[in-house]
Amino acid sequence: MAVSEIPPTPPPGSSPLPPPGPPISKPETAAPVTPELEKASRRAEARRGLFIALPSFVYLVLLFVVPLLLVFVYSFATRDATGQTVLEGWNLDSYRRLFSAEVLEIFVRSFLLATVTTAICLALAYPFAFYIATRGPRMRNILLVLVMIPFWSNFLVRTYAWRVILGSEGPLSQISQALGGEPFRLLFTNVAVLIGLVYGFMPFMVLPLYAALERMDWRLVEAARDLYADGWTAFRKVTLPLSMPGVVAGSILVFIPSLGAYVTPALLGGARTVLMGDYIVSQFLAARNWPFGSALSFAVMFVMLVATIFYFRAGAKTL
Repeated sequence: MAVSEIPPTPPPGSSPLPPPGPPISKPETAAPVTPELEKASRRAEARRGLFIALPSFVYLVLLFVVPLLLVFVYSFATRDATGQTVLEGWNLDSYRRLFSAEVLEIFVRSFLLATVTTAICLALAYPFAFYIATRGPRMRNILLVLVMIPFWSNFLVRTYAWRVILGSEGPLSQISQALGGEPFRLLFTNVAVLIGLVYGFMPFMVLPLYAALERMDWRLVEAARDLYADGWTAFRKVTLPLSMPGVVAGSILVFIPSLGAYVTPALLGGARTVLMGDYIVSQFLAARNWPFGSALSFAVMFVMLVATIFYFRAGAKTL
């Protein structure tokens, strides 16, 4: 008769022994990583990324690339005796006309106005963005909401409001008359266009500047002051270089739309202030010269492309 084995009794005060379980198996060795597996993983990741980006890719192709190609093709077309565009007889006449005195005068006027708009926006937005970045969280959020409030209303409506303000019957003229002065009207002048452009594009300068200043390490400024640098020297040597990505980004975001602006010059400048945006629209609608209008559009886009390349080469892509 077999006698069953009795398990040993644990000593007093110790925890009981765990019940016997199944034998523990050794972990399986992972399969070695081969170049084929790495290639398959990269292909799967590429397919996943393409599937995610497919809607945006289709959107850009249909609504940006295709219209851009059509405009490019029309820039080499000709016009018949009735002014209709004919897709034959391809030539470079529209591009040669870009160097005429009339076009160069309009381009220089638009370029100078866009440059002045960018400079004024930078001069006004930098102190304001600096003030926002140095406030507490609650005040900072309130000021950012105030900056973005103009985006809550239509840009066309806001531009029409400036027509009332700058007109001969506007509040500025009434204040001048109340003070004993003569009534005046800024509407339909270059000053009115400049005011409208600065007002419309100011938030595009404030927000990039705030983003660059807000993430700056302010201990560097304190270190400069500890080394007996005055306020101007600390700003010139520390704050301004560190905020330069925001300066470049804001300048590009203001300069590019200001160069091709159409609504603001048309409503506030009238026929006296013809800029590139007005001139391009007039070629497509009034003059019905689609080849020349297409060539003008590509010339403006080329200038914008050069400005964008400068933006990335200046390091603002890290913003």
